[in-house]
Amino acid sequence: MIAAVEIGPVAPPTNRGRSKAELLATVSASRLGTWLGCRLKFYFRYVAGLRKPNTPARHVGTVVHAVLQQWNLARWRRTPLNAETVKAVFEQKWTPPEDEPIAWDADEPKVAVKEQALGLVEMYLRETPIPPDEKPEAVEVSAEMDLSAHGLPTLVGVIDLVRAGGRIVDFKTIGRTPDGEMALHNNDVQLTAYALLYRDATERRESALELHHLVKNKTPKLVVTESGPITGPQIARFYRLVESYVRGVELEDFVPSPGIQCAACEFFNECRLWH
Repeated sequence: MIAAVEIGPVAPPTNRGRSKAELLATVSASRLGTWLGCRLKFYFRYVAGLRKPNTPARHVGTVVHAVLQQWNLARWRRTPLNAETVKAVFEQKWTPPEDEPIAWDADEPKVAVKEQALGLVEMYLRETPIPPDEKPEAVEVSAEMDLSAHGLPTLVGVIDLVRAGGRIVDFKTIGRTPDGEMALHNNDVQLTAYALLYRDATERRESALELHHLVKNKTPKLVVTESGPITGPQIARFYRLVESYVRGVELEDFVPSPGIQCAACEFFNECRLWH
């Protein structure tokens, strides 16, 4: 039975909600991550289709990601971007669509956030470990993998970058320097999903997995965390997590997971009204 919740005017329902059939037809790393973090948050985002204004931090991440995507595409085409073109792309991506407002923080001027975002891009292009003449295997590629043989939904996802030799890269913008072991643990679901998608699409095993963290310090910095190919236990763990997702969605088991993470949740007010 769908969780009963009273929705306030700050977050009206939209047509972005998905039916149970849709949620059971496919699964992605991001949707699975939300499910594992809090099932009620999953309900608000994917079932009820509640929509909230974007945050400055997410906007920065989206823009930085978009600029790096264009930079990687240019390298794939063998037409590298110069500094002026990078700034032009950044300016183009900075203005959000009219239907995606941003909840700007009154204590942090927009211009400062914009300068921080551009600084992250410029820092990455200076310090990237990727050689300028290295042609990517793939950039922002959509992939899917049929898991019906395991009784599971189709796995779908978009991989940020596959470097030469099958090195899978995911870009992250964060506010503090990450611990390498914890970063790999926290992103295990996503990295495993990407590796499975890569193997299914290419019939080859990935050579490595890389997290490129762009850290939003006063002086921005790049932290690269690397691991080898995914292992059998990681794959088995991933399948068990998807099994849990399927069972929970089938039962409509959308219950909250109160904890320290609630302080940053966009659905905090709706969660307080849940019963």
